[in-house]
Amino acid sequence: KQRMELIKKTNIQIEGRHTKPILTDLFFYDDEKPKPVVIFCHGYKGFKDWGPWDKMAEFFAEKGYLFVKFNFSHNATTPENPTEFMDIEAFGENNYIKELDDLQSVIDWLLLPDFDHTLLDSSRINLIGHSRGGGISIIKAAEENRIDKLVTFSSVSDFASRFPKEKVLEKWKEKGVSYIVNTRTKQQLPHHFQFYTNFKENEERLTISRATKKLDIPHLIVHGSNDTSVPISDSGELFKWSPFPDLLLVEDTDHVYNTSHPWNETELPKAFKHVLEKTREFMDTEKEKLINNT
Repeated sequence: KQRMELIKKTNIQIEGRHTKPILTDLFFYDDEKPKPVVIFCHGYKGFKDWGPWDKMAEFFAEKGYLFVKFNFSHNATTPENPTEFMDIEAFGENNYIKELDDLQSVIDWLLLPDFDHTLLDSSRINLIGHSRGGGISIIKAAEENRIDKLVTFSSVSDFASRFPKEKVLEKWKEKGVSYIVNTRTKQQLPHHFQFYTNFKENEERLTISRATKKLDIPHLIVHGSNDTSVPISDSGELFKWSPFPDLLLVEDTDHVYNTSHPWNETELPKAFKHVLEKTREFMDTEKEKLINNT
């Protein structure tokens, strides 16, 4: 029997609602069967081609999924340079609402009549979000009834608390912009004050606790015990709020499960492999079972 080939369609440009394209990848095996979908949302200062995300895509494709990953339209990468932060002005104009809109555009694109529907089983759409992308995924899963299951990797549980205190906020407002250093590239990345005002204008929608409590689907919450970027207590909160939660705490592993960028090894770290296996198990289990077990 001929081995099926892995198909990778990369850097497809989807038109979003915010002038910049959303660069998207599809990974799948061509077996002519409709496949359950996994949509992956990267985190803050992240991008779809970071570290081992390609390996993760291959892992799920091998298990029979259509794996979709994308760059948020304002994450500072460009279609010409999908792995470099060339458009730092876009980074400064990003906000949570744009990211929610981008994710919606990706979901809508997959479900368009002219998308190849032999590829996907639209009744099984799984969402994975890493870090800040976890918060975005939770809010979207609470709003979008076409999401079947939700997985958060090292997710934040609150956006409001991540903004600076009053004095710093005043200064930011005065200047209109503040800068953050990207430790990986040493670039100074701007945040325009609109990031804060946009949050305040949409605060109720952007309250992760509110969205988590509204979820009516199974939710796998994953966190590493040595995470220094987002404390493990954030996942503890999510577990407390989520109506159908499943918790996977991983010993001796960091915010990215002992991976790094670039990832040139053929093998994934033990911790990340464990996370992927457990995530697939969760996705493969019937939704009803997961809901009845809680």
